[in-house]
Amino acid sequence: MSSNASNNAPVFVSGASGQLGRQVVSLLLDAGQPVIAGTRSPEKIADLVARGAEARAVDFTDADSLAQAFAGVERALIISLDAVGSRLAPQKAAIQAAKAAGVKHLVYTSVISADDPAMALADEHFPTEEAIRAAFDSYTILRNSLYAELVIGAAGPALATGQLVTAREGGAIAWVSREDCARAAAAALTDGFQGGRILNITGPEALTGDEMAALIAELGDGEVAHLSIPPAALVDGLVTQAGLPRFLAEVFVGFDVSAAKGLLGQASGDLEALTGAPGAALREVLTASKGAWAQA
Repeated sequence: MSSNASNNAPVFVSGASGQLGRQVVSLLLDAGQPVIAGTRSPEKIADLVARGAEARAVDFTDADSLAQAFAGVERALIISLDAVGSRLAPQKAAIQAAKAAGVKHLVYTSVISADDPAMALADEHFPTEEAIRAAFDSYTILRNSLYAELVIGAAGPALATGQLVTAREGGAIAWVSREDCARAAAAALTDGFQGGRILNITGPEALTGDEMAALIAELGDGEVAHLSIPPAALVDGLVTQAGLPRFLAEVFVGFDVSAAKGLLGQASGDLEALTGAPGAALREVLTASKGAWAQA
């Protein structure tokens, strides 16, 4: 990660107490970059403050806190909110607050294939992208693929039952680690780029459900077959058997449907071009976490 922000001015990171935001702030601090860490819960980032971050309480639904959050900032990262279904308005409010505060370059974490209406959650991400392009001449939109860490939670049950159940049909996913997404965000904040760019942040390869099942079987020393079932059946199974709220199950299955349509299967070199290093393959992520999912 380079650090070329003008005069080494502080950069702003929203969602600093979340899993992605925390990693971004940590990487920036490691590089000696002044950071303003925005969060609704400043008490949760005391460790980052102890390392030198400035904490600012910010609520995207509170105009006053938004105005204060971006004050004195030249480059800022808005991490998409976790309030799926109700985040578009507050994200637009944050964009306007950043513009009003004089932010010169805005970075946003979007989703891969956000410009395709068939992509899951594109109805919130793409309008946010459009709002950024309307407000800023200089921006970076990071279209992140799905987190490879999601596979860790699926690998154990797949190994135990002998089945990896999806609704992906033959579709592939270019899984990307959360750490690599954090690297991309930190680089976009500090590389000094001016202008507009949209980058696809993915892992180095895309795997089908069959290939994922084979990988889990290999690493877990077992037998796993991929079974693709209708989306509605998978939603019902996640609700009744896994205990997920129906809304959340529909979000997860929506990504499977998008994969089946070919919207998640394009591995990109943008991550390496931005950061100077390729992303971790799913094999690496599963191997590093094997103790959490593989049978003893």
